[in-house]
Amino acid sequence: MRSFAPLAVRFLGVFLLALAQLLPIPANAGSDLASPMFGVTIPEGYRNWPVVASSHRTDKDEIRVILGNDIAMKAYRAGTLPFPDGSILAKLAWKRVKSAEFETAFVPGEPQRIEFMVKNAKKYASTGGWGFGRFVNGKPADETQHGTCFPCHQSLVKGNDFVFTRYAP
Repeated sequence: MRSFAPLAVRFLGVFLLALAQLLPIPANAGSDLASPMFGVTIPEGYRNWPVVASSHRTDKDEIRVILGNDIAMKAYRAGTLPFPDGSILAKLAWKRVKSAEFETAFVPGEPQRIEFMVKNAKKYASTGGWGFGRFVNGKPADETQHGTCFPCHQSLVKGNDFVFTRYAP
């Protein structure tokens, strides 16, 4: 009997990308509102980037989709580490809710935040070459929240250029 897991992962990725296209983009997307410590802003057009992978985080009860710009996607597809400067990863997170239409399925509910990792080895040398941006309702989170980004990445995924998400082709 064939496993439907690969097909389900692809379906979920396509579904989440389609949903990301439908969700409203904050009015100040791409504005000069920058994350503290790193100066990362919301990149224009990020919702049109390809899907790297989707994930489910049980401790936060969230469904997430990770997107990558062209530079990051080229590196993912080639298996290039470290990621080249100019790579940007975006994470969109929603609360997980039961589907009204399909009893055993969960779907994205209320948006939680969007987060970005921007690769610039010189500018962000003290944080592994990555700058971080976390935004809630289009506004950057405070410095305390941003201060937790790199220590977590450093402690858990140092050997993968500080990136959690693996490419799901």
